[in-house]
Amino acid sequence: MNCLVKGVSILSLGLLLTSSKLVAQPLSEAIRLNQVGFYPNGAKIAVVVGDVQGPFQVVTPDLKNVVFTGTLGDARTNPISDKTTHSADFSAFAKPGTYVIVIPGLGHSYPFDIRLNVHRGVAIGAIKGFYYQRTALDLPTKFAGQWARPAGHPDTRVLIHPSAASAGRPAGTIISSPKGWYDAGDYNKYVVNSGITMGTLLSLCEDFPNYVKRVDTNIPESTNKVPDVLDEVLWNLRWMLTMQDPADGGVYHKLTNASFDGMVMPDKATKERYVVAKSVTATLDFAAVMAQASRVIKPYNNELPGLADSCLSMAVKAWAWAKANPNALYNQKAINDQYDPDISTGTYEDRSADDEWIWAAAELYTTTKDDAYYTAVNLFPDNKTPLPSWPQVRMLAYYTLARRGNELTARGKKDLPNVKQYLTTLANSLIAGADRQAFQTVMGKSAQDFIWGSSSEAANQGIALLQAYRLTDSPNRRQYLHYALANLDYLLGRNAVGYSFLTGFGDKSTRHPHHRPSVADGIEAPVPGLLSGGTNANAARQDKCPGYTTTVADEVYLDADCSYASNEIAINWNAPLVYLAAALEALQGDQKISINR
Repeated sequence: MNCLVKGVSILSLGLLLTSSKLVAQPLSEAIRLNQVGFYPNGAKIAVVVGDVQGPFQVVTPDLKNVVFTGTLGDARTNPISDKTTHSADFSAFAKPGTYVIVIPGLGHSYPFDIRLNVHRGVAIGAIKGFYYQRTALDLPTKFAGQWARPAGHPDTRVLIHPSAASAGRPAGTIISSPKGWYDAGDYNKYVVNSGITMGTLLSLCEDFPNYVKRVDTNIPESTNKVPDVLDEVLWNLRWMLTMQDPADGGVYHKLTNASFDGMVMPDKATKERYVVAKSVTATLDFAAVMAQASRVIKPYNNELPGLADSCLSMAVKAWAWAKANPNALYNQKAINDQYDPDISTGTYEDRSADDEWIWAAAELYTTTKDDAYYTAVNLFPDNKTPLPSWPQVRMLAYYTLARRGNELTARGKKDLPNVKQYLTTLANSLIAGADRQAFQTVMGKSAQDFIWGSSSEAANQGIALLQAYRLTDSPNRRQYLHYALANLDYLLGRNAVGYSFLTGFGDKSTRHPHHRPSVADGIEAPVPGLLSGGTNANAARQDKCPGYTTTVADEVYLDADCSYASNEIAINWNAPLVYLAAALEALQGDQKISINR
């Protein structure tokens, strides 16, 4: 037996199990860890739920060879569940390989790897998840594997809903609005949710261009000269461009059925489709995305001639419509009271467009260098630092201003210290007290973290920490990086339910997402690379799916397709995971940065 001993006395070694006893150890669900793995130069932490003390071991998967021994950490109490946890910290062990954690007398964990680029598959898989969400395209076996399927929803004959009617496009007018991604587990397409999704993926292209150029996701466009990540973004961008009314610049809120489809494959869902009312939030999100896309696409003008200029001109036109219609908030009830047919699909309603104004202004200003956009709205209305989400995109503006700080006009550069203060304030609030938490992650410090789509909360926390790490000189930068990685650990298994929330990754991963193709395709394994919404304190009340066993906020999760409140997938949840995993890969690979504290 090859033992590397750390933190355990010679006397304690006498208590360790022999090789024959190791083999008898059962799988223990109480040991929670990143089921994909760890970087050799990164933190490596597993968490054991229960009052277990003494040694732990890192062991080969056949349970025959102990390669590292340590001592479980002090007891911590999870204030949400009142359960006790202990950590197994094996950060000092760096030998590449596949291993399990063994707690003598308790059992062994799921297997994990230690190696360079250990999350490359996660990053690529999560990006590829968007390919599986494409509308209007056959997915052949060459690119989709066993999840190949016929095209659904060509959307070349879409009706103008009465709420969206105009002089040039009266109700019932047929328009073409193809491409784009299915938004979530349903088959509709929503501009607002595409907003933050596209902003996040475009930001990855801006922040890590060299890494993005090397990513091969095996999609039909992989042989061209445009990075696969950007090619995937373009599939949705070209749909979004069709959602702007060319007559006035306003943007339709969504393209949708009147009601949700059943659990059928895309090509079997053939209900009439509508574009529904223009809204100021959709229009401003559109303006922000197109202004940012113009910057990202510009270097590829030979491959995409004229597209960058078109995006910018359409962004400017959208801004003008929003200025003329600042109160055009989407209100589905009011629409249904006035028009037929009633629309009952996702609303993406917002009570205020203040944050969308800030994001659109920042993106247009950064791209055009026109101070008029910078001064058009109050970019810094207060000291709040809200985490990005589809109804709250303000921090996306600050990310852009900070990342492009050297290119701003004198007016913008004057405020850069303030912008960076927003980033560090948010990051510091996230890491405060995280080292004392039961799972030693930023995610889960409060029961309020466990909302609908909490997995995206964890991923967006990670992005906020990475932005502060990259774009500020805070003395806490190393902590920001450490806890960004810890939140990826959370998503991949180091959490209160022990699931990896990413389909296809980890031995105990989401298997039954609320996702129509995964339900209807007759294939046992779900479509891979899709991030489940994850633990949601109110899920049982919201979807009434039978099977929930607890009301403890960080444990309310059900891996069942009827659990749309805890187990749906969505593009705005996948996007921050793509950014988080890809950014960490780029940082540990391209820049040879240690991801340990």
